[in-house]
Amino acid sequence: MKITGYRTLRTVHDWGRPVGDVNGFIASGVTDVPLVILETDEGIEGVGMGSHADLERLFPALEGQDPRTVTTLYDAMLARVFKSSHGGATFGGIGAFDTALWDIKAKLAGEPLWRLLGAGDRFVPGYASGLDAALDDEQLAALYRRFGERGYTAAKLKGGRNVEADLRRFGILTDVLQAGGAAPALMLDANESWNLKQAVRHVSALEERIDLTWVEEPLRRWDAAGHARLSAAIKASVATGENLTGLEQYRPLLDAGGADIVQAGAVWGVTHFLRVAIAAHARDLPVSPVGLTANHTVTAAAAAVPNHLSAEVQDLGSPFGLVLDQEFADGGVVLGDRPGVGIEVDEALILKARSEATWQEPAGPHVRSKRAGLRLIDHGTWSE
Repeated sequence: MKITGYRTLRTVHDWGRPVGDVNGFIASGVTDVPLVILETDEGIEGVGMGSHADLERLFPALEGQDPRTVTTLYDAMLARVFKSSHGGATFGGIGAFDTALWDIKAKLAGEPLWRLLGAGDRFVPGYASGLDAALDDEQLAALYRRFGERGYTAAKLKGGRNVEADLRRFGILTDVLQAGGAAPALMLDANESWNLKQAVRHVSALEERIDLTWVEEPLRRWDAAGHARLSAAIKASVATGENLTGLEQYRPLLDAGGADIVQAGAVWGVTHFLRVAIAAHARDLPVSPVGLTANHTVTAAAAAVPNHLSAEVQDLGSPFGLVLDQEFADGGVVLGDRPGVGIEVDEALILKARSEATWQEPAGPHVRSKRAGLRLIDHGTWSE
């Protein structure tokens, strides 16, 4: 079997609400979903989610090769862009091709990916994470109530600008997610918006009133020493790593003791997650995938590693024109039995909708907030 080509497709995910974080939000609630379909000479095709970045530069590493040699081909893609670096958006292109390769491999084996990777249980524990920065209190309660109806008892709030606002919103989450009187696990995602002193002040103020399970991306992703100092200064765990594009970028963070919970972005693909999980496991650290809406197949990898803690579940719907072989139940994700990564694509439906312009091209919170460099006063006021 040989890889002969690929084609790309774009669909959208309609969240039905504004989505975003401290850096900004998408008012329409419609986000882009890039797909890659890898073709072979035997007609077996693999579907990947991730990015369309640099696919033309990466594909020569795959063309004419046996798609079953996934690990070898993953490293060949890294080597292909060695001089210019595989970091940033390019890593998303590698992730998309990587996922498509795993899809072909699992289809040929006649197994769902989670079983092919060695998982013995199709259930993956998760936590609710609604990208909720732009929601008012009523919308916030309604959203997490829906998660609670599916058994979720842990939730992550987007915040970090105002302590009192965060406390009020955490109170709403606690009210709607309590199960049998037990308080839910609560996490805060600051999306790299603080410096070290801001982080210590904000988290310490929260911890006077609530039991915070973890604080996520409190500092810029490369600040290994700062993350270690923060972890020593607060009670909550520090979770970070989702925006690190390559295993080598984790080394200074892990060596410094800067991550209590090691995260990996789902958009970067299956092989990356597996390697990050191994690196974390070698240090007795748990791992957690972030952004499963961007690449739900990493859930299968999470089922197969020994140190998985909890996976981020951002929405209970699916992208337009895709059927995902999974269910959201019992506070997690229940994976199905369809061979491959579990993505069924209705290309005709997607192309027809795009040709009729029935959706928007989205923007998003991809620029760091100008507030991130400001000074936090009195646990709640931003000032120059």
